[in-house]
Amino acid sequence: MSATSISSGRRPADVERRERILEGAERAFVRHGFHATTMQHVADELGMSAGNLYRYFPSKDAIVEGLCAVDQEGRAKAFAELMAGNRNIMEAISAGLRKHVFAHPPEKARLTVEIWAEAGRNPRVAEMMRAIDADVLAGLEKLMDAAKAGGAASPRLDSRFGARFFLTFVAGLFKRMAIEPDFDAEAETAMAIGVLRALFAGALAPAPGAPGEEA
Repeated sequence: MSATSISSGRRPADVERRERILEGAERAFVRHGFHATTMQHVADELGMSAGNLYRYFPSKDAIVEGLCAVDQEGRAKAFAELMAGNRNIMEAISAGLRKHVFAHPPEKARLTVEIWAEAGRNPRVAEMMRAIDADVLAGLEKLMDAAKAGGAASPRLDSRFGARFFLTFVAGLFKRMAIEPDFDAEAETAMAIGVLRALFAGALAPAPGAPGEEA
């Protein structure tokens, strides 16, 4: 997740303050670990009183919800860029992977993995993570449908299977980014593109009759 929003022009002061709080909360989560971070840690990171912080976000879960909203905004823009105009879709996806996945520093990857772990303890966080996964899956499936419609992918490509497979694949990469000090982003990007090419060629598919297989 990233608390950096893309905006232009003048905005209400409260909107800017909320954005700064989300950015500070993300720093506090990285510094202290997601589960251990308290609202006081976030307030200290921002140099503000806890009482003032609660005016904008009543709980840590509310901060996570705010981070998820920013993440969804950026994700929607990224998917729109991937499908814009007459771009070579494989080149666009390669650029998108480098920008939105492999450009993350290790501490951001560790934070993502920590939040996934928190979802196992906190039903509200689990609900938010499921919503993010559903949004990503929908975007990936739409992208693969567009690739098939434009002739960039084989009609044999099972878009639903491809979306779920690639989400699982990228989640594994985030885990590796979090814990491997010698993680090679360029090599892993090449591997990811190879997997996508196989998917687009229809070379990867669910077993016949498997649940979720397209008719």
